[in-house]
Amino acid sequence: MNGGVAGGLRPRVGDELTLALPRGALFPGCLDLLEAAGVPTADLRGDSRSLVFRTGGLVLVTMRPSDVPTYVEAGAADLGITGKDVLLEQSDRVLVELRDLDFGACRMVLAGRRGDDRLADAERRLGTIRIATKYPRITEDWAERTGHEVETIEVKGSVELAPLVGLADGIVDLVDTGRTLAENDLEVREEIAHCTARLVCNRVAHTLRAEAVDDLARRLGSVR
Repeated sequence: MNGGVAGGLRPRVGDELTLALPRGALFPGCLDLLEAAGVPTADLRGDSRSLVFRTGGLVLVTMRPSDVPTYVEAGAADLGITGKDVLLEQSDRVLVELRDLDFGACRMVLAGRRGDDRLADAERRLGTIRIATKYPRITEDWAERTGHEVETIEVKGSVELAPLVGLADGIVDLVDTGRTLAENDLEVREEIAHCTARLVCNRVAHTLRAEAVDDLARRLGSVR
């Protein structure tokens, strides 16, 4: 579970909006979106190890995707971009989801071994299924919503391994092309959520800096 930030939200001062950007798979799409919205991104595309960049009237801070909600909720950034999967897993964060940015599309899925009835057999015989995942909250929310009894096994590495060696009956994971599943003899059994990049902000920025926040959201939304 993800606790709120101790000490509460700290309003920032200054004229520039701070936007938290996720390093990793969504990063190139974020830079393309900003560039199309008129924010120069050349400095972020190099091999610099800097984490903070001032460009186009914004302060851009880069971090792990899963850290974006923390920085935005705490007020260290006014806004942030991260995947819907991160927001679902950290649904206790107090954030305002402003816009679906319509890139970085992936699916959160339940998957099992191809041609194997282990998932159904376990549920029929034992009344519960063992699911390995990096997303325990999404898994438990899905199980509650669909009436499944689930034993969630949280793993940090290659979750596809778990059903292959008998650790779990199936997995819940984020899938892009499905190639990794296919190469490990796994198949999608159910789609749980469609995930894309989302623009979020904190409550203070949404209220006290509404004009600037709305303008940036409009600019980012108008280029898709």
